[in-house]
Amino acid sequence: MTGGGLLVAGTTSDAGKSVVTAGICRWLVRQGVKVAPFKAQNMSLNSFVTREGAEIGRAQAMQAQACRVEPTALMNPVLLKPGGEQSSQVVLLGKPVGELSARGYHGGRQQRLLGTVLECLAELRGTYDAVICEGAGSPAEINLRRTDIVNMGIARNAGLPVLVVGDIDRGGVFASFFGTVALLSPEDQALVAGFLVNKFRGDVSLLEPGLDMLRGLTGRRTYGVLPFRHGLGIDEEDGMGVPPRERSRAGGSVSPRGTVRESNVSSPIGEDVLRVAVCAVPLMSNFTDVDALAAEPGVVVRFVDRPEELADADLVVVPGTRGTVRALEWLRERGLADALKHRAAEQRPVLGICGGFQVLGEHIEDEVESRRGHVDGLGILPLRVRFAREKTLTRPVGEALGEHVEGYEIHHGVAEVSGGTPFLDGCRVGQTWGTHWHGSLESDGFRRAFLREVAAAAGRRFVPAADTSFAALREEQLDRLGDLIEEHADTDALWRLIESGAPQGLPFIPPGAPA
Repeated sequence: MTGGGLLVAGTTSDAGKSVVTAGICRWLVRQGVKVAPFKAQNMSLNSFVTREGAEIGRAQAMQAQACRVEPTALMNPVLLKPGGEQSSQVVLLGKPVGELSARGYHGGRQQRLLGTVLECLAELRGTYDAVICEGAGSPAEINLRRTDIVNMGIARNAGLPVLVVGDIDRGGVFASFFGTVALLSPEDQALVAGFLVNKFRGDVSLLEPGLDMLRGLTGRRTYGVLPFRHGLGIDEEDGMGVPPRERSRAGGSVSPRGTVRESNVSSPIGEDVLRVAVCAVPLMSNFTDVDALAAEPGVVVRFVDRPEELADADLVVVPGTRGTVRALEWLRERGLADALKHRAAEQRPVLGICGGFQVLGEHIEDEVESRRGHVDGLGILPLRVRFAREKTLTRPVGEALGEHVEGYEIHHGVAEVSGGTPFLDGCRVGQTWGTHWHGSLESDGFRRAFLREVAAAAGRRFVPAADTSFAALREEQLDRLGDLIEEHADTDALWRLIESGAPQGLPFIPPGAPA
């Protein structure tokens, strides 16, 4: 028997598809439904390693957590990891299979993957009561429709009803809803069941006349109006962008450069605030590594790109990147390389993660990622890095600072460490630390021990909260997403869609209508 299904599409990228999908998943699992997430094709530098050693998008790993199931490669069969403006690494069923240009991918390779994608979806639907699928970008990208395997292409082939999400906070949501439907073929339109308004601020009654007009124009209903909520953008798909904001548990108003205009961040016992600066390197990957730091009361995390922004930082993080050599050049061009070396010499804390660990070393031999051969690193840590063609994808477990640590590794670079104090798989010299392990800071005991070391080196009277559980905070966020769906969407109608498909007889909207 095939389980029910739904495709959550969006009028644009960043309309809220990922969080809406997670919210629907969490609502369903709380109703006793056995549910799984699915995204046929994901473009993101934010990835995760499953227990079987497969690389998938972190958004799908987060959605699997919303479903209370273990993530697998079936949930994200195709992952594209941008390596620049024109090319991406293609990860198929969790393993890299090569680099392709956008033209090469959309010119034929993408369509050949449709069979694999449909097989994965069919396997999930044969195992679960419901599969909630997430689209990508907009289903009305008509220039890509012929080769589409993630929006209407998958909906048509799998007979999935489609719910279109629109971000009303951006403006123009009614035109976006109408235009999205009007640009689709009659066969695609027949699957678009209706709309979901996201990020609404104000009195819903003021919106209702527009929703009524939209139904009159399209013949399709709106399944809910979700209110704007701060702090729900968890494990976003970053694409090529840099998260332009400061992160902290308390939040605050943030400028485009990521500097606080106002914030009420405070330490749990009224002591010093700990400031963390993250170098916003090109092709930054897995910037979610610092989310666990931002979850600590009294810790402020900001993304920076100028050396003077490191001056008041108690800890500087050099994060992962899909372009290690390019990131190294960027650090030098910006003057951040000299600032990092100066910090290390002064015994001020620096943490390098994955690609950020590699740039802190002495030498890099890269014939795989940049194909630049021998490149000098910053020379802060005693290691040499050689890029291997086979990617390391593991879920290591270990101990550091007397605490249990779990993480995951995603890298081509193989590090040969020749000195310093062992630190996870990397090393420590003075107050400079380096490791390939993503996610290690989500281990609560280790994070607190690390922050105590940082605070002591920085001369801060900061004491991390003893009761902060990152896993519990994540569960709390997922429950808030489930609450949004349960309280602000027509859940009975949503379940009918999932169980029975799009309503029959939905009208066709010719492009350009109404006159």
